[in-house]
Amino acid sequence: MPVAQNIGGVGDPTGPDSWFKSLPVITKYWFGASLVVTLAVNFQVIPGGQIVFFWDAIQSKFEVWRLLTCFLYVGKFEFNTLIALMLLVQFSERYEKGGPFNTGAGGGTADYAFMMMLLMTFTLLSYPLMMFVAPIPPIFARNMIYGVLYTWSKRNPTSQASIWGIPVPSIYLPFAYIAMTVFMGGAYMDMLHGMAVAHLYYFLVDVVPQVQGKDFLVTPQFLIDQFGVGQYQAPAPAAAAPAAGRPNMGGLGGQTAAAPAAASSGGHSWGSGGQRLGRD
Repeated sequence: MPVAQNIGGVGDPTGPDSWFKSLPVITKYWFGASLVVTLAVNFQVIPGGQIVFFWDAIQSKFEVWRLLTCFLYVGKFEFNTLIALMLLVQFSERYEKGGPFNTGAGGGTADYAFMMMLLMTFTLLSYPLMMFVAPIPPIFARNMIYGVLYTWSKRNPTSQASIWGIPVPSIYLPFAYIAMTVFMGGAYMDMLHGMAVAHLYYFLVDVVPQVQGKDFLVTPQFLIDQFGVGQYQAPAPAAAAPAAGRPNMGGLGGQTAAAPAAASSGGHSWGSGGQRLGRD
């Protein structure tokens, strides 16, 4: 009888599901939500008009989901959308793992979540101004992606990156992508908007504290409570307790199967999310 093949690499340590699970938490959920919303709109599961930022609908009809979905639709099926999704994963993961700007949580996941909240807020507040300068669509996924890319380049100015194999110093990488977009005849104002918003964040988190001698941006405590200090690590799943009254078939000397595992752990209590138990 032939051995069944692992179709699609499911369960494979190098398969797509394992790769997705290995992403840091903010990057994983941002990429996953963006992929779902983008596919849903392109396959007409969700009308595109229901996910864009439209303040009148938010205010009068209480369609509050628009405040989030307008940041998740990356675009129609085309090459630029694929590139944007790749950049999302690549530079969000680099920034999240490499150590975000420290605003109170040790340069960890909570600080990154706070930065994302600020970028979203700055984007929405500055959108009316952009309509006077250079109108852009009321969808801001690319704005956020290039905002994170810009922030990463400011956080790691001496790092090296590449575009199609061409080495580019990270500090110039956002502008190189804009130049490439202009050369290919693509829209770039949303990229500039995202970079301008990210520069405002960089100015408040890095420049102002050096000049004024105090921090103006502080990560809220609820984010620290959720993600802990440093890079977030999901708590290990607890071992299932044996059913009451069921005999122990695998233990020796009347011990339960969970007892050896508990003993081998050294008796330490690892706690909840936010503890660094594994590798970065």
